[in-house]
Amino acid sequence: MTATMLITMCVLFALSVPVAVAVGLAAIAGLTLHTPLPLVLVAQQAFAALDKFPLAAVPFFILAGNLMGEGGISRRLVDFAKSLVGGVQGGLACTCILTCMIFAAVSGSSVATTFAIGAILIPAMVKHGYPVPFAAALQASAAELGVVIPPSIPMILYGVAAEVSIGELFVAGFGPGVLIAAAMMLAVWVWCRIKGYGKSDHAGRLPVVKATRDAALALMMPVIILGGIYGGVFTPTEASIVAVFYALVISCFIYRELDLETVLKILRKSVVSSSVIMSIIGMAGLFSFLLTRAGVPAQMGAFIIATFHSGWSFLVAVNLFLFVIGMFIETSASIIVLAPILAPVAAQFGIDPVHFGMVMVVNLALGMITPPFGVNLFAACSVAGISLDRMARSLVPFILVVFSCLMLITYVPAISLLLLDLVYR
Repeated sequence: MTATMLITMCVLFALSVPVAVAVGLAAIAGLTLHTPLPLVLVAQQAFAALDKFPLAAVPFFILAGNLMGEGGISRRLVDFAKSLVGGVQGGLACTCILTCMIFAAVSGSSVATTFAIGAILIPAMVKHGYPVPFAAALQASAAELGVVIPPSIPMILYGVAAEVSIGELFVAGFGPGVLIAAAMMLAVWVWCRIKGYGKSDHAGRLPVVKATRDAALALMMPVIILGGIYGGVFTPTEASIVAVFYALVISCFIYRELDLETVLKILRKSVVSSSVIMSIIGMAGLFSFLLTRAGVPAQMGAFIIATFHSGWSFLVAVNLFLFVIGMFIETSASIIVLAPILAPVAAQFGIDPVHFGMVMVVNLALGMITPPFGVNLFAACSVAGISLDRMARSLVPFILVVFSCLMLITYVPAISLLLLDLVYR
């Protein structure tokens, strides 16, 4: 059954069938050809996979990110970030990374971050002399922070799939997020000095005080959301609703950059994005159920334990495996299917489940910026108006930077767990 499901899924992926449909059809093929179970199980298991309270946060964080992008919040965040780091050569590129980091603290989605920030900064970087492929590659890579900096939709999915505290995952995400952002900013600054990019980046830069004043309400958004979560005022799921309400009020009644027609357009766009993710989760739940019934997790666990005799070698194998998987399979589906299989095995090697969650999230986030199916790449290409092959060469340095950070996150658990120990343990 397992072979039938995997082969069917890979063939459908090769035919460019949507992820949710490919996973669902592969599961149905395994169900009908190799088990006596009725087809009603498809609906039953899909519902069971979706019937989890934390998943309610997913559509609301997507909606909050779209409201921020259209309602003037993201533009003010860009001005604020530029006032801080835009005064040096390559400052506009560093602004892109810093803005994505701040935006990520509310949106939870890398694709939403790509569109919201890229629509402003890619044209700005091109205007200041940056090559279009470089600007698009930088935006796609920086937007990866949308799933590493909490709140993060993949962290919510991992927490649900592996039965790990989502609050603890959010706290642990700060260390890896800051590390990746800092490493990217350093690499970009050095690269710009070598290539001569960004010598006029200081033009149009607002004074720090004025930019901070203009962006004060926008900057309060992540403070309220994250402060409320860590202060115990509301859960991560409730925080997503607060984020939507805050973004709506600020954009419509204070900044006055959203009208009813635009709000309806944003709602439609958010519904489509949420439906895609929820469909993947539902079908992945069915897929995972059948794999578990076939004994795959137990067999894989036994194989890994017999093959790898230390946590160190296990993490090497997992990182290589996830890196390849992330290149071809969407992050949400990968986490939902693989977390219940790999997390228990990691625990047998004494690896903290929260730390392992960070390894999974960061590694699979790399898949968002690696060809051929990186979703951030397609979003950045859409904004920049270029083809993926033109951007591919400019991606290599950013992939290497993020991969280097992944190795540090993997083998220095304190990067993820230090803040968690101070807050929770």
